[in-house]
Amino acid sequence: MAAEGVEGRATVHIEAPPERVYDMISNVTRMGEWSPETHRCEWIDGATAPTAGARFKGSNKRGIMRWSTKPTVTVADAGKEFTFEVGAPGKEDTRWSYKLTPKDSGTDLTESFESLRYTLFFRIISPPKRRKVQLQQGIEKTLERIKQAAEGST
Repeated sequence: MAAEGVEGRATVHIEAPPERVYDMISNVTRMGEWSPETHRCEWIDGATAPTAGARFKGSNKRGIMRWSTKPTVTVADAGKEFTFEVGAPGKEDTRWSYKLTPKDSGTDLTESFESLRYTLFFRIISPPKRRKVQLQQGIEKTLERIKQAAEGST
């Protein structure tokens, strides 16, 4: 179970093949197009593509708060799953996952989050119950924006 019970998931059906959707979500440099909280990502430490062990820097904002993270990709299974964990290696605090399932003529895309450790930083700025609601609303917006982009109706 997630730390403090801060976990959630949402699924959207996208009329596009899993490989196309995977290429979009695993290109972290595009996350700012979809996420209401992450406004920019860039590969770091020599990484240039989504592979297990690759790291990237995510720049985030919520209201007046600004912070950055350096997630590590843990699963990069083209067309099936893209997962990364936020936090220093060995001290990860959140796992984000995108799972793709072929369905009918498209893809069911499920985004989930799970708090592994609820840090003092987030306890202060956003108590667990409030943070869970914020993240759930965020993934629903993110999935809708990915759907629009994948289906060509931005």
